Amino acid sequence: MALIVHKYGGTSMGSTERIRNVARRVAKWARAGHQMIVVPSAMSGETNRLLGLAKELSPSLASQAFHRELDALAATGEQASSALLAIALQAEGMPAVSYAGWQVTIRTNSAYTKARIESIDDQRVKADLDAGRVVIITGFQGVDETGNVTTLGRGGSDTSAVAIAAAMKAKECLIYTDVDGVYTTDPRVVPEARRLATVSFEEMLEMASLGSKVLQIRSVEFAGKYKVPLRVLSSFTPWDIDINEEAKSGTLISFEEDENMEQAVVSGIAFNRDEAKISVLGVPDTPGIAYQILGAVADANIEVDMIIQNVSHEGKTDFSFTVHRNDFARSMDLLKAKVGPALGAKEIIGDAKICKVSIVGIGMRSHVGVASNMFRSLSEEGINIQMISTSEIKTSVVIDEKYMELAVRALHKTFDLDQPSS
Repeated sequence: MALIVHKYGGTSMGSTERIRNVARRVAKWARAGHQMIVVPSAMSGETNRLLGLAKELSPSLASQAFHRELDALAATGEQASSALLAIALQAEGMPAVSYAGWQVTIRTNSAYTKARIESIDDQRVKADLDAGRVVIITGFQGVDETGNVTTLGRGGSDTSAVAIAAAMKAKECLIYTDVDGVYTTDPRVVPEARRLATVSFEEMLEMASLGSKVLQIRSVEFAGKYKVPLRVLSSFTPWDIDINEEAKSGTLISFEEDENMEQAVVSGIAFNRDEAKISVLGVPDTPGIAYQILGAVADANIEVDMIIQNVSHEGKTDFSFTVHRNDFARSMDLLKAKVGPALGAKEIIGDAKICKVSIVGIGMRSHVGVASNMFRSLSEEGINIQMISTSEIKTSVVIDEKYMELAVRALHKTFDLDQPSS
């Protein structure tokens, strides 16, 4: 008997009929002899609806007290879907019980709307599993040390599921989504995109960090740290599909490189529209300048992505970096009010109409000229590169947002990602 964790996204839980199908699928796995833990997201659109209500009441409030209430509000979406799934399972004749994150307990820090999991108490869950019950645990949320409900940020149910699988030492964590696996890029942008049967943990980590929406990056980090076997598959296959066939479907996130992995120089194209670029112009080119700029941004709990510092000219330099588009206005206000005047910056400018496009592949380690092929392909399409960032298995560029789809299609063709792997 194996312990299996299933995670279901919002579209999978989007109606009572879909919840009923999830219940039938879970019951099938339980009747096959597996102990089952299920982590559902809120019903599709519910979190946006709840947060929209909050913003109607207070469109500009951004205090810690406000974010505490946002978490208390947003967490109700997962609690509703978890209870509904438990009811659906009971209607299928399958004993089931649902728990909120604070009941398990999933302990987090107190960073409201962006909390991080610190520990999971597995005793209550183990007792229910041993009693033959399916255990349903709300995704996306936990509780801090003072008893306040916290949420993990968008996509946090993926992280909840993998963290629970790690804490419970599950045999496998299956992430059910509205797509049937990980693709070479988004099929909505490139219809010729192919589903990957296997992708390495490192490639998946890069793709998640670079904008792929299949898995939240923190869930991949958890999976890598605790070696949780992870599989991405579709919740829209018939629920009564043969369980052995289902267990081998989708895309497996692998922790061991196989011989075929080196053959694919580039495995996928990731992109992210949610980027904004900020440039602090004419600051002193002295030791500590990067810390003075980025330290203030980090203190405001704003994450920075790509960074470029220009060559010094007459003792001055320009410093550019990217942030999430949601943090753009706040970052600009912070820099103009505090950092710019303190450093004597000539000007602070920003651009919220950029995007990041990246090529990812573990085979890039052993092949030369990959980045130059990327740059050539973009040049042939007349696309100007504003920023470049590289690592061992990826190259990312910042370009004008209006060229994003053109860039993705061109790169997908350049690296033959529309061709079946050998």
